[in-house]
Amino acid sequence: MEKRSKKKEVRSKSHVRSPSPGASSSRPVSQVPNPISYDFSSIESKWQRKWESSKTFVVKEDSKKKKCYVLEMFPYPSGSGLHMGHAFNYSIGDIFARYKRMNACNVLYPMGYDSFGLPAENAAIKAGVHPLDFTDESIKNFVVQQKAIGLSYDWSRMLKTSDEEYYRWNQFLFLKLMEKGLVYRKDASINWCSKCTTVLANEQVHNGACWRHKDVPVEVKQLEQWFIKTTAYADELLRDVDALQWPDRIKSMQKNWIGKSFGTNIDFVINKKVWTIFTTRPDTLYGVTFLVVSAQHPNLLTLVTEQQKGEVEIFLKKIHSTKQEDVVDLEKDGVFTGSYAEHPLSGEKIPVYAGNFVVADYGSGMVMAVPAHDQRDFDFAKKYGIPLKVVVQPKGKGLTVESMTRAYTDDGILTNSGQFNNVESSMAKEKITDFLISKKKGEKTIQYKLRDWLVSRQRYWGTPIPIVYCEKCGIVPVPERDLPVSLPYNVMFGSGNPLLTSKDFVWVKCPKCKMKARRETDTMDTFFDSSWYFLRFTDNKNVGVPFDKKKAMYWMPVDQYIGGAEHACIHLIYARFFMKALSDIGLVNSREPFPVLFNQGMIHGEDGAVMSKSRGNVIDPLKIIRSYGADSLRAFLVSVASPDKDFAWSDSGVESVHKLVQKIFLSLSSCSIGTTSHEDASRIHSALKHISSDIEKFKYNNCIIILRSLYDHLGSELSKDDLHACIQMISPFCPHISEELWELHGGKGFVSQSSWPLYVEKKIDVAIDVVEEMVEQTIKDILQVIQLRGIVAPQKVTLFVAEPWKYDALTVISSALKESRDVGTVMKKVLEKKELKMRGQEVSALVQKMLKDPKKMAEIVLNQEKEIVALENAKEKISLMTKTPSIVVLKSQDSSEQKARQSMPGKPALLIE
Repeated sequence: MEKRSKKKEVRSKSHVRSPSPGASSSRPVSQVPNPISYDFSSIESKWQRKWESSKTFVVKEDSKKKKCYVLEMFPYPSGSGLHMGHAFNYSIGDIFARYKRMNACNVLYPMGYDSFGLPAENAAIKAGVHPLDFTDESIKNFVVQQKAIGLSYDWSRMLKTSDEEYYRWNQFLFLKLMEKGLVYRKDASINWCSKCTTVLANEQVHNGACWRHKDVPVEVKQLEQWFIKTTAYADELLRDVDALQWPDRIKSMQKNWIGKSFGTNIDFVINKKVWTIFTTRPDTLYGVTFLVVSAQHPNLLTLVTEQQKGEVEIFLKKIHSTKQEDVVDLEKDGVFTGSYAEHPLSGEKIPVYAGNFVVADYGSGMVMAVPAHDQRDFDFAKKYGIPLKVVVQPKGKGLTVESMTRAYTDDGILTNSGQFNNVESSMAKEKITDFLISKKKGEKTIQYKLRDWLVSRQRYWGTPIPIVYCEKCGIVPVPERDLPVSLPYNVMFGSGNPLLTSKDFVWVKCPKCKMKARRETDTMDTFFDSSWYFLRFTDNKNVGVPFDKKKAMYWMPVDQYIGGAEHACIHLIYARFFMKALSDIGLVNSREPFPVLFNQGMIHGEDGAVMSKSRGNVIDPLKIIRSYGADSLRAFLVSVASPDKDFAWSDSGVESVHKLVQKIFLSLSSCSIGTTSHEDASRIHSALKHISSDIEKFKYNNCIIILRSLYDHLGSELSKDDLHACIQMISPFCPHISEELWELHGGKGFVSQSSWPLYVEKKIDVAIDVVEEMVEQTIKDILQVIQLRGIVAPQKVTLFVAEPWKYDALTVISSALKESRDVGTVMKKVLEKKELKMRGQEVSALVQKMLKDPKKMAEIVLNQEKEIVALENAKEKISLMTKTPSIVVLKSQDSSEQKARQSMPGKPALLIE
């Protein structure tokens, strides 16, 4: 350890001698008096210890402050530890939480672990370790890694869902939902993953495969299971989506998942039994030529005749689980059952097929097929030689079966539809439905794609379902006084459910009659755990109730939720359901848990692919922290792009940001207390204004750009208030060096607990910002030309500054455009100036440019002389950044070069040699 520390100190000192690219030409880093070594390892460990010992981020309810509940979707603690995606997600939340804390908010920012689940159980079995021990060790590693990043969590509120203190309340809430009639048990077609050896909810089946094991097709089995009645809140879940401040794509995904449809239930008789079929197109009823029942339907075999039994059995062996959203891309496959249905209006005999594209629990699990007017049915009919019947004709056209290459799915005029011929299809929907109602063969209805939540799992590592089965009393809920029903530690892992191997767990006395009874050995889907964890964070030490209602009322709803888009249709729907159900039970007041949601982007490796262990392109955050420090990692992760966008990892990018962090530390550590220059005051207050706004909008990448620009120009003498403001500005992004600098320059307490500085508008000089933006843009333009032309070693860059008349013209044009956007009106105003009238054609071109580029409509603060002075002062920086030895600044009117005529105010023309 001692040798490693010395090595870091040597490296830090060597960085002090060599200024980083872009260092301020007014005060090179090499001229810093008595530089302090940037030993990030010592600095970060020092402040992490201080935060922990002083309980800096522990929070309590405080009615005097505005509350702000910031939460990231809590992680699953895998044995492989924290990955860069975690570090990115948590850095986003931590920056926001720190900023809100400094803005006088009472911030709840907790962390916990979604520690139950199949991956831990499978990994533990593979490693020969008990899941409890495996999970606890994983969590310890996670905590160490998260603290190394400098995350400002209130660690006193930490929870893990595999603790009895947590999952006893899972059982409590399960029973409360049961009392409310929202939990029930029934025989059902279930999705079975042979690799997980457990049941999967519909939401966990992706493209017919397990959501965790994408190479394992999901099988269909019949099993008695526990369900939660999420459909009871389908309408409210759908209705409330629009009011959420969520990304549009997530809101669309939720709406599509819930899938509200207005339609008609129609009764078909098959083998003297009524089958009710839902349709949104009752106008096509006379075009039905076959029915399709789901291959997963529990009553399918009652439709299969003896002659067709063999074919159906062969077909079923090929079938895997199907979900509604998978149907579009699925190759349609089926088999004739041998049964026929009676058409409710015509009385015709219609064959019934079993198909792989019908979902068992959508509607009745059977659909009416109208191949002439539904493309899915058209494909199926063509494949199996089933006839088509046209019943909707396009207006003004004669559609025939023989001419059809695709289904006709639009509205039109009914034909071949008995008494409803010549009725427009939009009207026919109502007329045919009303006729069916009058004949007691149908009814109007509303259907949802959302299904009830199958919550049973035949695995060990989850919350035991608090139910006992008694031969005398039937299904008996475990009394609340007997909770928790604890997971036994000593079980046998192998095939089947490990809980069945614990006789002490399985065999108990019935809570009612005290006779021998059998305990439920299914455990809960772990999405149950994550559907209310945010409520437990508000009162995680409570042993009497899941959470105190007053505390939940104070903190809820979560003010800023952060997490991945992949949870749009599982976790987020279940959590929303829970809030609505618990509100009706009387446990909470809010009906939405997360009114505001931010989705972070994905990190791609340098190979361009999304980081993952399977691709071997994962980068360990601790490795980067050891090399560059946590502050550099945090700043880099939010510097490349807006945090909601994907971005590619870059070793050179981390190195560059590390140099920036080092420069900030060295600049501020050696800064003298004195008088802030006019230019520096403007830069500081302009930076404060934009950073304050950009943090609120999660535009963290803009903040890093602003900080980089600020420290490229900042002088070596600042007032105490301005120096403190500079330290506070970087605190959310680089909290460790901020604390060190705050202490060094006499700040009181922790900078993390200080008040965010307020910018003063009158101290912001727009001209300074314009000049600095112009210099930065000029450098970018030079580098772009060098790259495009493949110039290897440029020797000279000549900058041609625009002629004086162009500045006057732009001032007049800008003023005129504030009153009108009409070209003629603007031109008339401009040509009132005699000296501009002489340049009519050139002025007209300028007006066109201004209209195309609104950014140029900003107040003009430059003239030719000011621009020349600014570029002359920046020559050293331009030379350094473009690696060009000679920079020459010329007036356009003094040059015969044709390029000089292209110059514009604030955008010099370039000649690179």
